[in-house]
Amino acid sequence: MLKVPSHIAVLTSGGDAPGMNAAIRAVVRSAVYYGKRVSGVYNGYEGLIDATFEELDSRSVKYILNHGGTFLKSARSQRFRTTEGRKQAYENLVKAGIDALIVIGGDGSFTGAKIFSEEFDFQVIGVPGTIDNDLYGTDFTIGFDTATNTAIECIDKIRDTASSHDRLFLVEVMGRDSGFIALRSAIAAGALEVIMPENSITYDQLYQSIERAGQNKKFSNIIVVAEGNKLGNIFEISDHLKAKFPHLDIKVTILGHLQRGGSPTVFDRVLASKLGVAAVEGLLIGRNKVMAGVMHNQVIYTPFEEAITRRAYINPELIRINKILTI
Repeated sequence: MLKVPSHIAVLTSGGDAPGMNAAIRAVVRSAVYYGKRVSGVYNGYEGLIDATFEELDSRSVKYILNHGGTFLKSARSQRFRTTEGRKQAYENLVKAGIDALIVIGGDGSFTGAKIFSEEFDFQVIGVPGTIDNDLYGTDFTIGFDTATNTAIECIDKIRDTASSHDRLFLVEVMGRDSGFIALRSAIAAGALEVIMPENSITYDQLYQSIERAGQNKKFSNIIVVAEGNKLGNIFEISDHLKAKFPHLDIKVTILGHLQRGGSPTVFDRVLASKLGVAAVEGLLIGRNKVMAGVMHNQVIYTPFEEAITRRAYINPELIRINKILTI
């Protein structure tokens, strides 16, 4: 017989992403709508171990929809990686009368959630909150759209100074294992090239692109670099280009954690709201060890195992389009 949870906890884990607050709000208000108690857990999995729980109601999450970051805070927990840490977390949840958990985060957060659920037969659902957009089982993750828009806003400003001085700018965006932000930013900004983990561009190909740009009288150019690309770090790439093209004025800009901050876009607010509701409703119908996602504008639930181990692939059509538009 299905045991319907009566008290749901929600936490945010791993790297923060714009829209996490919107997701928390949706979880809390959905739980209240369905007549369930709901508590926020501060500091991610660390909060489970330290029992930093706070019961929330619909007024507890007012005015947070437009705020970046997460008011519940986020942290990476070494203690939760241990059996002892997870046991303490379970005992704290039971003591508080909490019988279901919603985890907002990325693949590392879901790995912990999966292990915890299996060890203690505890009902858990994940909500994809990561700017990297690299989780299988959803077309977009919460925070990705905002991070990309932030990158574009910065690159557009860099374009102004590049044009004023005929400079070549290398702009690093986040993306340790994926180039989703890099590729979309490159297309939207009209970049000369994009260097990311998914493409195997060589220095010779990069040199050819710069030479072609010169022949076409493109004297100010942007190259978007994902931090986890295979060619090298952005300063190594800059050194190679300076050695090859000593006449060029080459500058490096690293956008860094700018991409994690800021008010979430409309897209991320709506996505977070949809997934927060889906997570609560999934718990109420017995879903467990799954991630709520949206594919082709429909809510789906993907087992943690697949969301963690299968890879979200960049659309090759976007790579093809970018190649056409860089002439």
